[in-house]
Amino acid sequence: MKKLILCFLLIACSQVTSAQSPATIKGIITNQSQTPLQGINVALEGTRYGAATNADGQFNIHNIPAGTYTLVATGIGYQSKKKQITIRQGEIKTYTWQLRASSYNLESITVTGKSQLREVEEKAFNVDVVDTKKLDASSMELGHALDRVSGVRVRESGGVGSRMNFSLNGFKGKQVKFFIDGVPMDNFGSSFQLNNIPVNLAERIEVYKGVVPVELGADALGGAVNIVTDAYSKSHADISYSYGSFNTHRTNLNAVYVAESGFIAKLNAFQNYSDNNYKVQVDVADLETGEYYPNRKVERFNDTYHNETIIANIGVVDQSFADRLLVGITLGQNYDEVQNSSRLVNVFGQWHTKGNIIMPTLKYQKKDFLAEGLDFNLSANYNFGEEASIDTVNRRYNWLGQYKQYNGPGGERSYSKYKYQNNNGLVTANGSYRIAPHHSLSLSNTLNTFDREGHDELNPDKEIYSQPKKTLKNIAGLGYQYEKDSWSASVFTKYYFQNNRYAQPYNPTGNYGDVAYKNRNNSFNYIGYGAATTYFIHDNLQLKASYEKSYRLPDSNELFGNVINLEGNIDLKPEMSHNYNLGVSYWLNIQDRHQITIKEDIFYRDASDFIRPRLSTNQARQVMDNLGSVTNLGFETEIRYSYLRKFSIGANLTYQDLRNNTKYVEGKKSVVYRDRIPNMPYLYGNADVSYSVNNLWDQRHSLSLSYNLLYVHEFYLYWPSLGNNSSKLSIPQQVSHDLRLTYTLNKTNLKFTLECKNITDNNLYDNFSLQKPGRSFSGKIKYSF
Repeated sequence: MKKLILCFLLIACSQVTSAQSPATIKGIITNQSQTPLQGINVALEGTRYGAATNADGQFNIHNIPAGTYTLVATGIGYQSKKKQITIRQGEIKTYTWQLRASSYNLESITVTGKSQLREVEEKAFNVDVVDTKKLDASSMELGHALDRVSGVRVRESGGVGSRMNFSLNGFKGKQVKFFIDGVPMDNFGSSFQLNNIPVNLAERIEVYKGVVPVELGADALGGAVNIVTDAYSKSHADISYSYGSFNTHRTNLNAVYVAESGFIAKLNAFQNYSDNNYKVQVDVADLETGEYYPNRKVERFNDTYHNETIIANIGVVDQSFADRLLVGITLGQNYDEVQNSSRLVNVFGQWHTKGNIIMPTLKYQKKDFLAEGLDFNLSANYNFGEEASIDTVNRRYNWLGQYKQYNGPGGERSYSKYKYQNNNGLVTANGSYRIAPHHSLSLSNTLNTFDREGHDELNPDKEIYSQPKKTLKNIAGLGYQYEKDSWSASVFTKYYFQNNRYAQPYNPTGNYGDVAYKNRNNSFNYIGYGAATTYFIHDNLQLKASYEKSYRLPDSNELFGNVINLEGNIDLKPEMSHNYNLGVSYWLNIQDRHQITIKEDIFYRDASDFIRPRLSTNQARQVMDNLGSVTNLGFETEIRYSYLRKFSIGANLTYQDLRNNTKYVEGKKSVVYRDRIPNMPYLYGNADVSYSVNNLWDQRHSLSLSYNLLYVHEFYLYWPSLGNNSSKLSIPQQVSHDLRLTYTLNKTNLKFTLECKNITDNNLYDNFSLQKPGRSFSGKIKYSF
């Protein structure tokens, strides 16, 4: 490992004195009325160098070799513009162009070029990008948007606001790390998660599979998801509201003000509410006789959810000392009623949880920081938010909402009014330095602190709540990248450190009920490393290969529990995985009318001390546990065809063979050796079709219709080798059909959307016995100005 680090540092440093920084072309594209144009493709003709303009009409083309080129700008509905230019090594050229409107029908041509999404997908890493702008008319959350990505499965325990379990190529939960604009979401609390963040908040979502760039500093075992929000540099606002089945309301506001002086103010606010009173098929107990009546269709009655969140930032942009400096605060709260446990057997009628987020934030970005070619980013936040579990009613409920009252103190499960603060702090910094043309170094560091403090108003003398529950994590990374023409490669190393402080109970006297605590402290130190490379055989055919030895340190909730449905396990060990990816992508453009994209990926994972959930002894909660060794060999395939701006059809399929590779347990051969890992989908996919008419009524209106299909094959709940076929429990095959119709008034920036989810009203299960909502309808209106 030391030789690997020394090797790439010597190669990089040997270039410092022999060359200068690569050239850059940047600028702004507007129409003849000086209005910035988005989506204009600017490229050096006959090369792979190009970019698409953003919402402010701006473009940047980096890492250009010296030479003479033809710079061309093209866009749908505008006449193209060309200019021959000569650029020297290290030079930065700026252009401001105006494009004339063309007389072509907007549906008659499609101009191809390299968008920002395409640039991300062409990285050496195995990465997929979700263009959330195409989904902004939908009422879905980010989690449902991600569920359409190949290799991804998002499993819900119920309706709006229910727990979402995200898996990527067989790794799930905390094994996959989430970021917003490169900042880890580890400490955001329950008020700001995939199950309640609207898709409108994001500009795009980047999904890194298996191998994670150094810039995203975190202990990701099997991948990372980076949610990229709008970085507007001009004033803008949009607001939306939707109403749907089960009394579901969603509201979203995004606004930014940018003054000529560079002052900027940003506000994002959203709200979700639902009664979640959909019907489920269950066995109903008679509370008097104890008799059960099977397969009754009943309405959920203690499942209301609502959350409200505000993200406010002020600062400056485009200053000599900072490209972007923002000081902000995130405020939010949520209320979630608990209808049932991990199975639809235990029913609750009053138990609920609450949470809030109070998180000040700081963001700083600067290109050419202190030296030319040195880019620097710093982010910091601290969450003062509180979580609470309220269980004070001594009753037993059945699925009809009937209850039996019991005397004395007691709750539906634990009789508690437990409130706690996790006191999460986070500081992340990363920098990149272009040491020479085609050569750059990256350095990142992420520090995360956790210190849970809690108390129970109903049990104020309970000593366990005053005992320490603290963790400190630090992940540092160093990387080197080479990029020239059709080939690019990266090598990197990461250092992982964790320290945990906690109290362990013991019986000091041997007498029943006597409990005392002793403080314990443990630490972990690991070094990981990896490499990624890509080569373009020609402009439309790309090969990729990547590898990483990654570690994932136990999460605070896994160590200490979440008080609701997860028990803590302080004896958890970090998990490690060797991740391999091999992929090929092909793009075909026929006469600027037909576009075909084909992607094939093969992946292999070899994990040790794999952390996975299992049901606790009483079958009511889950607990995380280490499984000695797990392997996963699989593939993903995706194909898409589009015609002009009118028609698109695509599909993806994922197969993963996740197997228990622990041969011996306590000296004996395991009876589940090479069994498929239970409670994990292994075959699933998506398909979608959309059709749009973009020039209704003198091109002032447009209409689009889209359809999406989700398929998940049946899989076992427990180990396949245990029990006989008649008694094995499984999650049945899932097929879901969704339909969306959107009508747009182009001149007024108004959009109206109607959606129907689960059209056929199938019984859907992501988890055993936990039914998802049946057929539902919603309508949404969105206005931009």
